[in-house]
Amino acid sequence: MKVIGIIPARYQSTRLPAKPLADIHGRPLIQHVYEIAQKTKCLDSVVVATDDQRIADAVRAFGGTVVMTSPNHASGTDRVAEVAAGSDAGIVVNIQGDEPLLDPRMIDECVLALKSALRNGDDVGLSTVIKKVGEDAYHDPSVVKVVSDARGRALYFSRSLIPYPRRRTDDFEVFEHIGLYAYTRECLTKLSKLPPSRLEKIECLEQLRALENGISIQTVVTQCEGELVSVDTQEDLERVRRILAGGAK
Repeated sequence: MKVIGIIPARYQSTRLPAKPLADIHGRPLIQHVYEIAQKTKCLDSVVVATDDQRIADAVRAFGGTVVMTSPNHASGTDRVAEVAAGSDAGIVVNIQGDEPLLDPRMIDECVLALKSALRNGDDVGLSTVIKKVGEDAYHDPSVVKVVSDARGRALYFSRSLIPYPRRRTDDFEVFEHIGLYAYTRECLTKLSKLPPSRLEKIECLEQLRALENGISIQTVVTQCEGELVSVDTQEDLERVRRILAGGAK
């Protein structure tokens, strides 16, 4: 089964316009993410999906593959789905274009979790990665929390603290959701055609659309320990520059 990694990238951003082209030590942010994806073991191909010619030109300049998509997509998932529709891959990986510190092993973990579930005949449409976090992240709404069942299937995602430790037992743990997804092609097509769901709109978390429509999400706890920083602001960008330069966080 072929696996394609698709990196959605748009030029406009409320807090940091043109961020895919932001310079990080001589290379645009989108190139850092693209090169991370190329280091994986599981991806047969990597593509940037964009509706902006400036991003497309930058990707081609560093030798990357790019596909132009409709400018009318409401989300990165929709952009990924458009590119996937023209691919023969059975598994599609949505790789966020603003994660220049992503460990390529996380992508492999995500794909392997989905493949394992499919081999077992489990009714799973997609997989995602989670990571144990400390108390400093418990009440940060930008850190999306997730709770899973005994099989690792996601029960719920929230910006609030879940589970809430009414009684803090020895097995109390909190896991952060990493915004990385591997879908079966069929699942991605189905999701892209569904309207935003009630809880999705309340929490502003797109993954809740799957759960509200009965689509199971397999989670996998990453074995990677490196720091992740989503570049959403100029401060995030400066932080990434310092980390990659080996400077202070």
